[in-house]
Formats: sequence, structure tokens, C-alpha cells
Amino acid sequence: MKVANSLRSLKLRHRDCQVVRRKGRVYVINKTQKRFKARQG
Repeated sequence: MKVANSLRSLKLRHRDCQVVRRKGRVYVINKTQKRFKARQG
């Protein structure tokens, strides 16, 4: 999982990436390519 200040570039790495909010944090998850994960902050 990558940790980044901004998730815009990480969201664009794959077409199936989605931005979700969990427990006050913002995550990028991808159900088809599990390696594309990121968290903000």
C-alpha cells in the first residue's frame, strides 16, 4: 500500500481504482488488481 498526500495520481493508475472513505481516512482500492492500493495522510 502506498501512502500519499494526494490520491488523484494514484486513482489514475488503473481504470478500476475507486476512492473510498473508511474510518476518517481516504483510500484507493482496486478489486481486480489488488496491488493498486493507497491511503492518504
